[in-house]
Amino acid sequence: MNGSSQSNNRRKPTREGVLAAAARLVGVTTRTPLLPLGSRTWLKAESLQLGGAFKLRGAYNRLAQVPEADRPRGVVAFSSGNHAQGVALAARMLNMRAAIVMPADAPQVKLAGTAALGAEIVRYDRSTESREEIAARLAAERGAVLVPSFDDPDVVEGQGTLGLETALQLGAGLARMVVPCGGGGLAAGVALALPTVEIVTAEPEGWDDMAWSLAGSAIVEVAPDAPKTACDALQTRRVADITFGALRDAGARGIAASEAEIRAAMVHAFGLGLVVEPGGAVALAAWLAGRLPEIAGDTVIVASGRNVDPAAFAAVVTPAG
Repeated sequence: MNGSSQSNNRRKPTREGVLAAAARLVGVTTRTPLLPLGSRTWLKAESLQLGGAFKLRGAYNRLAQVPEADRPRGVVAFSSGNHAQGVALAARMLNMRAAIVMPADAPQVKLAGTAALGAEIVRYDRSTESREEIAARLAAERGAVLVPSFDDPDVVEGQGTLGLETALQLGAGLARMVVPCGGGGLAAGVALALPTVEIVTAEPEGWDDMAWSLAGSAIVEVAPDAPKTACDALQTRRVADITFGALRDAGARGIAASEAEIRAAMVHAFGLGLVVEPGGAVALAAWLAGRLPEIAGDTVIVASGRNVDPAAFAAVVTPAG
């Protein structure tokens, strides 16, 4: 297959790549709003993005660069749900077939949303099987393009367009962005897009491996006995070299939020008229918990996705009694 259609994840993502991605995404993605949270603090409601999360940005940027001759072979991705829907939607826009390797215990709303976009779903057991191995095998068998959720420079650069968009909306006062982090693709892309802005990653407690990695200047993996978390979108056991490298070079740091704090953040977002999934609410949770010191300038908290099962969401936001 033409090498340009394969994941070139040995290349480092760049700010120039983010700018090029922004040009490709004109007319494709939604410009999501900034909602005021307090004095010089804003919520970037990326939960209102097409596909229910920021993932369309990176997926479309990756697939739009696949040569026309290679597109009939399709695309393969692996995801618990948000990247799955982003890839499925991008593939539909570009008339490509998509097969998505998804955990059997993924939220039903994410499985259903991916299927509704026309993608083939290949389920696996996340406790006994490797989604990366399954996806790589499928891609090799079909000659398809493999699109990782964060370990790909084109994906990272596409995600970084969220940072450019936020800066255009807010202006020169933007000083800090707090970004939910699983594998780090969104946070790394934003760091590349906004080199003068402080970047803070937010993760659930026990899964805050990017925070540990940044603190120690070397990648640390999530422990095998990590606690359960409702943040299915952030259950990445090892961040990528390219995402860690971009965040380390940017001087980023990480913070974490508890499960109770994440639920409280979902309730708070609902009060603003937003449905935000647990993983998408973790940055807001850390801010509400007081883990961000005051700084000069504007802080933007990213709400990165809304794909949560209705029953699970109702159980969180419905008052007891």
